[in-house]
Amino acid sequence: MTGIPSIEPYKARYQELDGEMASPDFFQDQRRAAELSREHQKLGSLIEQYVTLEKLQSEISDTKELVDDHQAEEELRELAESELPGLESTFENLKQKIMIAMIPPNPTDSRNTIVEIRAGAGGDEASLFAGDLARLYHRFAELNGWKIEPMSSSPSEVGGFKETIFLVTGEEVYKKLRYESGVHRVQRIPVTESGGRIHTSTVTVAMMPEAEEVDLDIDPNELEITTMRASGAGGQHVNTTDSAVRIIHTPTAEMVYCADERSQLKNREKALKVLYSRLLEKKQWEEQQKYAAQRKSQVGTGDRSERIRTYNYPQGRVTDHRIGLTLQALPQVMEGELEPVVEALQNAEYEEKLEALFEGKGSLN
Repeated sequence: MTGIPSIEPYKARYQELDGEMASPDFFQDQRRAAELSREHQKLGSLIEQYVTLEKLQSEISDTKELVDDHQAEEELRELAESELPGLESTFENLKQKIMIAMIPPNPTDSRNTIVEIRAGAGGDEASLFAGDLARLYHRFAELNGWKIEPMSSSPSEVGGFKETIFLVTGEEVYKKLRYESGVHRVQRIPVTESGGRIHTSTVTVAMMPEAEEVDLDIDPNELEITTMRASGAGGQHVNTTDSAVRIIHTPTAEMVYCADERSQLKNREKALKVLYSRLLEKKQWEEQQKYAAQRKSQVGTGDRSERIRTYNYPQGRVTDHRIGLTLQALPQVMEGELEPVVEALQNAEYEEKLEALFEGKGSLN
């Protein structure tokens, strides 16, 4: 079969997982067992589809022979000729599906995700749009059946947020949200603008896969942990106890402050979760840059400084600059209907990865 990578490495991995799953202690680590079971199921489906594709290729070959066989009955030849386009279409669709399934999964695709939204340039209008984006992602989470856990927030005086951080939990959260990292630009007339002029403001979004212990080797001695009295609004109890926690990772100077909870222990746990996820994101970004140096990447770099999208309110338009996608659907997107944008970004990345897949593994002859 030409035009598709070899199935043999996937068969070998499937057999390897068969052996692991047969081990008596396989279910001792429930999380790992669940991950390997999902991988086994996906590989099994891939192999079945490949077998179907081979049968389709054989059927297409036989049908073409019948069409070209001038000694065959005219009725049979006409029937074969009418069936051929359908068979070829089914073959191409299944082939594309198989090649996408062959793309090595991102190991963090199934992770929960910590979302950081910060107001950028634009003053009060930027903080208001930070609030709008937070609502967008909350609605998108609801539509996907995910849950939201607040982590930390710094409201602005006019509404919205100077910064807000929350955790999104559910199935394959990072797989969809990871494309949202970067600078989001909004063009609209602020509510405080009396002259009706359009202003441009920016908000920075970071999507970070929730870190696990195996991801990072951090020396506890490298963490500078300070407790203090919470500042700003938050209720009498918060402001009269040393419940706020600040953690600094001294080698990178990465700092996290959390004061949303009344419990110092809970604030510490949340701050550590955010810190570890930031450090994991930085590690992944550095690895991505090595890849990008060899191949120009369209999407999924996770670079916070990259302007990725513009929300134009006067024209009701959303434009994703990475793939040149424009949708006249701003109200729907702001209500959390982000799926069309996510699908377009995923497809663009699939095309890029398929190209790399062929370069790396070749194809069957």
